[in-house]
Amino acid sequence: MTFLAIDIGNTRLKWALHSAPHRHAPLLAQGAEFLENIDRLADGDWAGLAPPSRMLGCAVAGDAVKRRVEEQMELWDVSAQWVVASSYEAGLSNGYDYPARLGADRWVAMIGAWHRHLAQGAPRPLVVVMVGTAVTVDAIDAHGKFLGGLILPGHGIMLRALESGTAGLHVPTGNVCEFPTNTSDALTSGGTYAIAGAVARMLQHLRAHSALEPRCIMTGGAGWKMAPSMSVPFELVDNLLFDGLLEMAAHRFKA
Repeated sequence: MTFLAIDIGNTRLKWALHSAPHRHAPLLAQGAEFLENIDRLADGDWAGLAPPSRMLGCAVAGDAVKRRVEEQMELWDVSAQWVVASSYEAGLSNGYDYPARLGADRWVAMIGAWHRHLAQGAPRPLVVVMVGTAVTVDAIDAHGKFLGGLILPGHGIMLRALESGTAGLHVPTGNVCEFPTNTSDALTSGGTYAIAGAVARMLQHLRAHSALEPRCIMTGGAGWKMAPSMSVPFELVDNLLFDGLLEMAAHRFKA
């Protein structure tokens, strides 16, 4: 039972074909495409793939993008299934006021992080950080309940907001340093330390709430940019959303 996982972000679609719908299944093929080019998938990267038996996708883009992906999937006899956050799935419970309104990417990332965390020993509280166009910092207690989280702008949004709201501010990206002495470095350092500070504060909240030392897992396309500036221990994980999709698929598509 081959399984196709799809992660649609704000700028790119990433996909991975596995031999089965579970986290340890061998990877058969993978790729990425900018959203403006996804109409080429059926005649391009997907043309030579073994037809998947199941598909599960996570999308932060709107329904129009999902429909475009589904049109590309018409070369196979497989139905598209898209993640919507629920009150409980794959061992994680959702403490959001309205569970279905939680972003699908946050829900999938937390499920992936939680199972990765469980595989490494006794459960502890966990903070899951995604660094991309936006940044999310989510807290899970030691029993697998999502307690809540923070959303803040990513580096690019912070810079564009300052440029649009401040006369004459058009500067290139600078470096992160402790004592910036030019505007470029000041902007880049300020944004970076704002994100690092949000993560440190959430760890502080979770530590006080649970009386246990939390772990921190970070992912996202810009996670590597944050790594040198973090003030707390963390694990940087590529493709955490695929881990989550595979874990969800293992529970949804049991034989």
